[in-house]
Amino acid sequence: MPILGLECLGCARVHAPEAAPYTCPRCGGNLLVRFDLAGARRRLSRRALAQDPRRSLWRYLPLLPVDEAPESGPPVGWTPLFDAPRLARSLGLSRLWIKDDGRNPSASFKDRASAVVVARALERRERVLAAASTGNAASSLACLAAGSGASVVIFVPKSAPAPKVAQLLVFGATVLAVDGTYDDAFDLCVHACREFGWYNRNTGFNPYTREGKKTCAFELAEQLAFEPPDWVFVSAGDGNILSGLWKGFAEFHALGLLPRIPRLAAVQAAGSDSIVRAFETGRPVAAVSGRTVADSISVSLPRDGVAALRALRETEGAALRVSDAEILDAMRSLARGANVFAEPAAAAAFAGLRRARRSGRVRSGERVALIVTGNGLKDVSAARRAGGAPRLIAPDLKSLRSALRRHPIRTERP
Repeated sequence: MPILGLECLGCARVHAPEAAPYTCPRCGGNLLVRFDLAGARRRLSRRALAQDPRRSLWRYLPLLPVDEAPESGPPVGWTPLFDAPRLARSLGLSRLWIKDDGRNPSASFKDRASAVVVARALERRERVLAAASTGNAASSLACLAAGSGASVVIFVPKSAPAPKVAQLLVFGATVLAVDGTYDDAFDLCVHACREFGWYNRNTGFNPYTREGKKTCAFELAEQLAFEPPDWVFVSAGDGNILSGLWKGFAEFHALGLLPRIPRLAAVQAAGSDSIVRAFETGRPVAAVSGRTVADSISVSLPRDGVAALRALRETEGAALRVSDAEILDAMRSLARGANVFAEPAAAAAFAGLRRARRSGRVRSGERVALIVTGNGLKDVSAARRAGGAPRLIAPDLKSLRSALRRHPIRTERP
């Protein structure tokens, strides 16, 4: 495993992996895994990647914190990237690509993190894995640990969407619904892991979650023939996906695989906009209400906010807030303009891109990649709010004609 050390994002102290399993023992800051890039360069090249038959994140093993790829389990990563020409034209963009990470095994981007964390935990012979989540990280962990022999304990706020909780239960996790917020569930999970010796997968706490998430940047680079877009847009809650993308692009750039690092844009819901506020004011990340229809980014205090802000500043990026109404409208637009069923948190990224075009932050003719982080079936109630209700008719043509007069079917030329 080519890890040189774990660098604290707070005090910059470097620790050996065995001395700091989660956060900095000196100041409590989040840790950044530093790899032997010189060694990785000998194993990762454009030619080597082109010849690798694996269509999963394990094709990037020289830059992952495990010794070997798992022998079994569902493939994670290598999700499709495709053009969205209609949406690109509507926004005045040269190109718009959508990377649909809702195609992962549990229908979420979080599978990237869980795949790496589970593999590392099993190499360490951990027997109980735990996480706090609004749903996606939890269902991801339960999915990818199922059949491994390890037990999974999940802490969710009682408001977590029923479809996500159902996934947890079907995969065999012990689910504890906390009468409180995500932040309450997060803190309880940390205390429980210390008390009972469980392995903690929490986002923005376990440094290896970022290592799985950075593989999305690696894939984007490959899928775009190592010609990065001008911008990459993604929604942000804890900020861990954002910091993962930044780390992935930076590592490929350092290896000489990318000519430059694209600018990153973080999109948050207006009620959960702690990272946006810190980026705008230059102040530290502070707690906000966290209230939004987009449960996957409903976070009061982002646990990876320091790294997220560093990602935005080092890439000369942008941070945008959008309303819940804009998020629901973006769900409809992605579905009808690009055939993608996105959950609210995932659709927030497109709502942010719209705002960035209106303000001129993203210029006409630029090339943008949009990360869809979760499938719309994760939150059916929000999808019903976005799509509306069906029209009830009697089983006869008279009733059908009456309905069509009230609501004509509009067609447009392809």
